[in-house]
Amino acid sequence: MKYPQSKTHLESSKGAADTVSSEKLTELHIAELQQQIDALPSEAPLDEKLHLTLDRGYAMLEGNLFDQAWNLARRVLDEAVTNQLWLRAVEACDIMFQCDREESIKALAQGIWLGVTFPIDPDLSVAMLQHLIDESPDRSDGAAVAAATAGYLVELRAQGKQKEELQFFTRQMLGQVARNHSQVEEQEIFDFWVERLELNDPEKFLPRLSLVLDILTDGAWWFDRDQLRKHIPE
Repeated sequence: MKYPQSKTHLESSKGAADTVSSEKLTELHIAELQQQIDALPSEAPLDEKLHLTLDRGYAMLEGNLFDQAWNLARRVLDEAVTNQLWLRAVEACDIMFQCDREESIKALAQGIWLGVTFPIDPDLSVAMLQHLIDESPDRSDGAAVAAATAGYLVELRAQGKQKEELQFFTRQMLGQVARNHSQVEEQEIFDFWVERLELNDPEKFLPRLSLVLDILTDGAWWFDRDQLRKHIPE
């Protein structure tokens, strides 16, 4: 005699089935991306290949394949930096940061340096700086410097609708940091807080961000920054 399953058991079974289904879909997605990479003609731009490769890395994150994602992204970082594909280099660092390994915070610092130094998509630069804010203690000046840098990059690099959206986001970001840092709630106090921390002067807060990144990497940079600075666009 087959007993009817309880609602709880049915929901549990359904949840397990959904998990298995999700894992299978992720596996299929990773395999499909590899097929697309393998199908690329030999003359295909390297940027296209690295884009698909990093998509595989993000898919691996979804499947909790953190070691594989890390190794893939680490290889891509070196190749992207060598070929001055700065956006792909930062995406590789983003993947490594999300792998939640001991060196993930170092990967974040490398990616922030690249995303601030080179004019990549400001959406990604802002996202990397948001990661730093999320990882920082509430009263950390580093979080304030990261938020100020995000707003500065938006003003410098974004345009049109993207600029409007990112301006709103980074203002909210800086406001939240001010609340966490010094319980700032009023505009007058906020203005004083910004001035006191020199967050309105990029010549002051950018060098401070650089110091934060040096501390996070413990001086162990994965590329020669002096050499890369030679490729900064005029």
